[in-house]
Amino acid sequence: MQRIFHFCGAGLVANEQPLDALDRRILRELAGNARVSARKLGSKIGAATSTVSARMAWLERRGVIKGYGARIDYGKLGYEWVILVEIIARKGGIRESARKVARLENVFAVYDLTGETDCMALARFRSRAELDKFVKSLQEVRGIERTITHIVLNTVKDEPDSPRP
Repeated sequence: MQRIFHFCGAGLVANEQPLDALDRRILRELAGNARVSARKLGSKIGAATSTVSARMAWLERRGVIKGYGARIDYGKLGYEWVILVEIIARKGGIRESARKVARLENVFAVYDLTGETDCMALARFRSRAELDKFVKSLQEVRGIERTITHIVLNTVKDEPDSPRP
C-alpha cells in the first residue's frame, strides 16, 4: 500500500498517522549532520540503533528523506557570482521554458511563482563573462518573453535545511 504525506493541523502525516517526536528528532539531527551513524544518532536521541535504522529506512521509502549529501561552499570553488533571474514567459510557455532553464548547467534551482513573474531561476558563475553569456542565452530559450536579472551582493542567510523539523 502506498502512503501519501500531506500537511494538516497536526503536522506532517502519513496515511493519517502523524510523524512522532522520534521521527522529528531523527530528521532534525540528520539535517544538521547527515554523516552521523545510526548508532551515534540513536545514542544522542536515546533510541536503539535498530529503531533509528528502521525509522530512517521508512522515512527514505516515503520520500521524506530524499538523500544525504555535503554542504558545499561554492565560493571556495570560484563561483563568486550568484544570480536570481525572474522569467516572464510567453503565453502557454511557462512549463516548457522552466524545464529548459532547469537543464542549464549553472542553474541550481527553478521555482514557479505567482504574480507578474512566472518563474525564478537561481544560478552560480565563476566570472562576469560566464554570467554575461548565460544571461544572453536565456533570450534564446523558446517560451521566454523577457528576463530580469538580479546579482546577489551578499548572502545574509542560506540554510537549505531550514526550518528544521
